[in-house]
Parts: sequence; C-alpha cells; structure tokens
Amino acid sequence: MAKLIDGKAIAKNIQVQIKQEICELKQKYSSFKPYLAIIQVGEREDSKVYIRQKERAAKEAGIELTLYKKADSITEDELLTAIRELNDNPTIHGILVQLPLPSHINEKIITESINPKKDVDGFHAINIGNLAKRNCIPLFLPCTPKGILELLKRSGIEICGRKAVVVGRSDIVGFPVFALLSSCDATVTLCHSKTKNLPELVKTADILVVAIGKADFIKGDWIKPGAVVIDVGTNAIEGKYKFSSMKYIWDVEFSSASTVASYITPVPGGVGPMTVAMLLQNTFESTKRFWQESREKKISLLSLKPLSPVPSDIDVASAQIPKSIKTLAEELGLAPNEFELYGQYKAKVNLSVLERITPTPLGEGKSTTTIGIAQALGAHLGKLTFACVRQPSQGPTFGIKGGAAGGGYAQVIPMDEFNLHLTGDIHAVVAANNLLAAAIDARMFHEKTQSDKALLNRLCPPKKGIRSFAPVMLKRLQKLGIDKTNPDDLIPKEIKKFVRLDIDPDTITWQRVIDTNDRFLRKITIGQNPTEKGQTRETGFDIAVASECMAILALSTSLADMRERLGRMVVASSFDRGEGSESITADDLGIGGALTVLMKDAIKPNLMQTLEGTPVFVHAGPFANIAHGNSSILADKIALKLAGTEEDEEESGYVVTESGFGADIGMEKFFNIKCRVSGLTPDAVVLVATVRALKMHGGGPEVTPGKPLPEIYLKENLEMLEKGCENLVKHIQNAKKFGLPIIVAVNQFITDSSAELELIRKKAIEAGADDAVPSSHWEFGGKGALELAKSIVKVTSTAKIVKGDFKFLYDLDKSIEEKIEIIAKEMYGADGIELNDEAREKIQRFTNQGFAKLPICMAKTHLSLSHDPTLKGVPKGFIVPVRDIRASVGAGFLYPLLGEMQTMPGLPT
Repeated sequence: MAKLIDGKAIAKNIQVQIKQEICELKQKYSSFKPYLAIIQVGEREDSKVYIRQKERAAKEAGIELTLYKKADSITEDELLTAIRELNDNPTIHGILVQLPLPSHINEKIITESINPKKDVDGFHAINIGNLAKRNCIPLFLPCTPKGILELLKRSGIEICGRKAVVVGRSDIVGFPVFALLSSCDATVTLCHSKTKNLPELVKTADILVVAIGKADFIKGDWIKPGAVVIDVGTNAIEGKYKFSSMKYIWDVEFSSASTVASYITPVPGGVGPMTVAMLLQNTFESTKRFWQESREKKISLLSLKPLSPVPSDIDVASAQIPKSIKTLAEELGLAPNEFELYGQYKAKVNLSVLERITPTPLGEGKSTTTIGIAQALGAHLGKLTFACVRQPSQGPTFGIKGGAAGGGYAQVIPMDEFNLHLTGDIHAVVAANNLLAAAIDARMFHEKTQSDKALLNRLCPPKKGIRSFAPVMLKRLQKLGIDKTNPDDLIPKEIKKFVRLDIDPDTITWQRVIDTNDRFLRKITIGQNPTEKGQTRETGFDIAVASECMAILALSTSLADMRERLGRMVVASSFDRGEGSESITADDLGIGGALTVLMKDAIKPNLMQTLEGTPVFVHAGPFANIAHGNSSILADKIALKLAGTEEDEEESGYVVTESGFGADIGMEKFFNIKCRVSGLTPDAVVLVATVRALKMHGGGPEVTPGKPLPEIYLKENLEMLEKGCENLVKHIQNAKKFGLPIIVAVNQFITDSSAELELIRKKAIEAGADDAVPSSHWEFGGKGALELAKSIVKVTSTAKIVKGDFKFLYDLDKSIEEKIEIIAKEMYGADGIELNDEAREKIQRFTNQGFAKLPICMAKTHLSLSHDPTLKGVPKGFIVPVRDIRASVGAGFLYPLLGEMQTMPGLPT
C-alpha cells in the first residue's frame, strides 16, 4: 500500500509557523495586522464549505478576515466596484473572490480586476504570466499548485530530474503546476482529456498530478509502480446521503491507485488543507511586502544644479521641472483613494491616511531653512523626510514680503501655484467666513422685520403638516434650558427665546474677509441700500488668514472636530434685557454645518514637492500675530504616519514643521496651543538666526522693506553682532524652558564672514544650545544644509525625549491674567502686565462664560521681544500693556491685544 501524504498535518505545521511569525511581528510593530478580504457571490453550498475552512484557519493563524457577501443578482459592474474599493483600501493585504461565479459574470474580468499586489489566489494574468517566464518571479503562486509543491518538498520527494505528468490544463491548477515542476528541473508533460495514448503517458510518470475534473478517471493500472500520486480533483455527485445532498468523488480511483503508488494524497486531507495554508501564507507574505514598502519608501529625486550668482526665486523655481505629484504620492505609499489630484503638481491627501527666532521686517529665512533641512535629510542623507509649511496668503504675495515658498535653491515648487490659489483652501475659508458674516446681518434684519410667529414658521416650516427641529436647533434649545423636541409644544415665551438671538450690533466681533491687502476696507459702513430698511452699521474687512475659520482649519484633528469648532465660534453677544447677555455662536445661527460643507475639502492637506523632489505638506496659514501662526495638526499627523514614526524609531523618517514668526511668538504658540491640541511632542527645536538680524538687534540701523540694506549689514562688525547675540541667547533660554534639545541654524548669506559665524556658534553653545551650524541652503539647496541635517540626526538620536521632559509654560487652570503674565515675563522678559478697563471687563466676562481655561494666544508685534517694535535686542524694565482680550472659542484660545494690531495690511508703493 502507498504511504499517505498527510496534507492536513503539514498544513497545520505551516499555520502554526505563520501564527508564530505574525505574533512576533505584532509584538515588535503594533500596527502589523494581516488582513484578508473574501467576496462570496451567491449561496453555493461548496463555496460556503470552503469559506468556512478559510475563516477558521485565518482566525487560528491571527489573520483578520472579512467576508463580503453579495447576492446572486449582483451585476458585473457592481462586483467590479466592490473589488476596486478593496484594491484602494491600504489596510487590506489580500483579496479573494470565491469561484465559481454566476454565469452572467465573466470570471476572467473579475480576477483581472484584482490588484496583482493583493491577488493572494495568484490568478491574475500578471502573476500567471510571470510564473511562466523563466527569469521572472510572480508576486503570488496560485494556492493549490504552491501547496502541491510544498507537499512534495516536505515529504522528502525528489523533483529534480524526475519525469512528471500533469493531467489537466486549467489556469488554476494544471498549467501552474506544470510551470512550477519545470522550474524545479523536472521533465514535465502536460496532458488533458483529449490527449492521445493518455494511459501510456501516465505510466511514464514518477510524479503524477491529476486535476482533470472527472470522477475516478485515472485507474490504478495506468500508474507506474512506485510513482507519487497527487490527486486534486473534486467532483460533486448528487444523491441521498446522511449529512448532505452531495457526494464528492476524486479524479484518481483511490482503491486501485493506492496499491501501486509509493505515495498518494488521501481524500479528504491531502491537497485541500494545503490550499488553505498557502492562502494564509500568501496573505502573510503580502502583508510583509506592503509593510516593508511602507517603511522603505524610495523617493525619486530631482537633480539640482545651482548657479552663481543665485538667480531670482521665480527663475530658480521655473528652471526646475517638477515630477508628477501622482508619482510622489505613489512613492509615499498613498493608495489611489487616499489622494486627489489638483492638476499635475498638487494633490489633496485624505484624512483616511490617519486611520493611516525674532526676524527683521524682511523675514530671516525660516521657510527657506525648513525646506533646506528637508532637502538635506531627504535628498542627501537618504532619510524619508516631510516638510510641513503654511499656505501663504495672497495679500503679502502681492506686497513687499512676497510669497512663502522658501527661496533660492530651497523652495517648494511649482512656486507660482504654491503662492497663488493652490487648491482653493483660502477661498473656502473666505466663503465660509463671509457666509457667517452675511448670516449675522440677515438674522438681525429678519428679527427686526418679523413677528415671533413668522420667525418660527420660517425656522421650523411644517412639512406635510408636521414641524420638527433641526439637530442644531436642539443644541440651542438645550442651551436655553428648554427641554422640548416638538416646535408645536413651545409656549409664546419659549418661542420668543428660541427664534430671537437679539444680537447687540455693538458686540459683533465677526468681520468679512478678503485675501487681498486692501487698506480701504479696514472700516466700512454696510446696509446703506433702502432695501435694508435703515439697518446700517460700521464694520470692516480682515485679511483672509486672520479669520477664525483658518485657525480652526489648522487646529482641527478630524472633520467632526472641525464641525464642532466651527459651530461654537462666538460672533457676538445678545442684548442684556435684565437676564444678562449670552454669547451668540455660529450654531445659534444654525450655520455651523454649512460652514463645514464649504471647508470639507480644505481640511485635506496639500501635497507638493521641493526643488529636489522630496515631499512637502502645505496646509493652513493662520495669521501669526492674532492667531497661532502654525501649519495644520493634520498635516503633521499624516506626515508622521507616512514617515513611520509610530513604530521602530531607528527606522523612522523625519517631519520638519515650521512655526510662524519669531520664537517668542511662533514657538511659544506652537508648544502651548498646537501641542496641547495635537498631543504631539517635538524631538528638537531648530532656531533660525542670521548675522544681519542679530546686528539689527545689536544697534544696527532700521531695516525698511523695499529699500536696500544699509552698508553696515554687509560688512563684518563683531562688536555689533556680539551685542545682538543677546537676543539669540534669550530665544535659546526661552526654548530650553520647554525641555527640548536646541539647534541654532545660521542662515548664511554671502556677506557673512567666518569670524561672524564662529561668534554666533560660540554664543549659542555658551547659552545652552546643543549645536549651532551655518547653513547655505539658499545658495546650494539640500547640499548646503547637509551639516545642519547631520546635526539634527545626531541630536535627535542621542537626546531622546522621555515623557516628562517636555513641559508647557503654564497650567490651563491658572487664571486668564496669570497666564498672560507668565508669557510676558518668561518669554518677553517683561516686569509685568498692565490691563486696561476693557481688558479687565473681558476677563470677567470670559470667566463667567466658562472660557477661563482656554490657552492664551498673544497678539503682538513680531519685530521685538516686547510689545514695542522699536525695542530691539533684549529689552528690560518694561511693562506689557493689554488693551483688549478677544475670544476665538472655536479655535480654542483667548487672544490679548498688545498695542495696535492691523488685521488688514495695505499695499506698498
């Protein structure tokens, strides 16, 4: 009698091994989760049996499996749509469509629609084709043929040089087995039911594989004595049996074949369990492949050929041809459904990926340094690196300051698209902001001209005779203390409270916005047309990025979070009719949902690239004076996810995120506001300084935008520089208060002397900086920032931040006044603060309204450590005046105004 090849035992050993390896990887990487999706069409009994086997085996091995059941009546197009969704889902590593399918569906079209990288059945033409070619390796071997080969190898059966006969030429078993045995150096004959002299050919086989689909087709007397017989056939025969209406008979007549063969697969328990085991193995291998690709992203770089002298920024940007943003997105491992193309060079990245120094008036190259570091880390040190920067307002773009794409050979490209409309996010902010502004005035108009009953009829119109409250109205009723859900149950007093916001025009803080520097819109009068019935009032326009909608965009952590924040924006107060005034929110106006709809695409970060082809996220651009001035939390989080920082730190990439304005404003707000909301902790701080900025703080003449720099800034002056370094020292001391390593990046200009650069380095190290490195990225791109990048790698790898090292400047439980005073003393070096009557009244009001525990976002000049732009260096002995305090409740902060702050810039000469 032939020895039985126990496929069940071999398959079990393989499954145990797979389970052990999965457990080891899960322990090391928490997000390693193999996932198999099976689509079942119809209710065939044999399909149900096979699927149950796969579900049981997957569960035992630690592989997640989801079964998608589809009706027999599903159309081919509907099935293809379902497969496309699974193809695009990055959490799915294997897709299997259980065959056979109903006759109205073309199986070839369906199997070919599965992504070859997820084709764990191995049926795709690409995988089958690569199997047939000698020097090609398919991504997957078909499960049954792979299982047959594994059975032979694990049973110690020699294949090389042996004569093999395969009976059956199907794409699923016959042909792939023929190719696999040939690749193992067997001499293989492929036969089928029409082959002449089939018994004689079968008799020549040392290894016989039968998959012809005919019951008891191969007889014992056809088989060569001592041959190895692998029977794959499964033939259903109808009849009345105890447990089933079907009986299954195999292709080889077992009773006669087992007396001749040396080895034979039993029925059942032979090839079947191996098919399931190989499916699990293919899924596991697919998961490892996807996992490895996600961790070893290869970014194709753009070559940079710097010219001397460095041309204008627009000439540099125009001379570089960007690569397709689709290419970059694919290099980053983004699935097709995870990004949306906006032309050739910009893309929106979907949030589903998550489920994957004090400047001069000209600015001192913070954006340029951010891009330079990213180019150096990514293009020259081979680290997967993302830069995260703010989207610039078009206002400054057409003013003196210009764009914010960086400069020289450290830029985001295409520069013109970056600086202009990008993907329309700022326009969405403008639309949302101005819709809310229009709604405020419209509501006051309608309340003035209509009765309570008329207002209720318009707010809750009967539909088929039934009134109902919109969900946002129920929130307002709860706020008013009215516990009713049916509009018809309201009594007249409750109707009046519900329908009348009773807005006091003098308390309206919400202005219209436009993304243009237009000084003549700073104060305007609206409502002058006779149709507005005398409802005129003074208001004004702000620059678009000063809108609270923009601050919310930057601080939102999800679409739902943005909806909540937009709804709770406070825009005015009601008249005090003896019961006290109430804060009027966007949701009181019933408009929070509409604002969210207008900004639903703006919440997706924009993907662009540097001059050297490394990835950049451009997202949100809140005004850095009156708001927190940082790019979005979502851009940081998506970049961190794609950089792989959640797992093995040694293999992870880098995210370089930029904070707005000087370290006394941008850095302080980054830590105390952005980090509180995001829960993220940076690994290091890079302080950007320049020789000319420090000279200005050392007593140099005033720098005026648009005019040539005074000669003193272009020549060596160590005395002036050393005095100005006091300003740098103060910034280093400020940064150290947050418990993080500090690297000073000296943005080098061609006029800087080596003695000046060395002096800055000496002073920075003495002040406690971990390193200070000159960087010439403006002139040479990433290559010019190489030493700076190496310093960042060294500092972040040796100075590991542990929980507790990073600390906020103040506790949110402190009073509003205490928090303002802490910032003024600790960050600016002030002796104290002085609150005027209006500021004191606001503190009391905000405390009564429950806003006292919000963080503080100081609105002050960026041209000095103090509130006074004329005080350079490190001012001492001054008091910070607080003339007003305003609330951005939706964004989640209070902003004290220190001195006069323009929220609408003007155009220069």
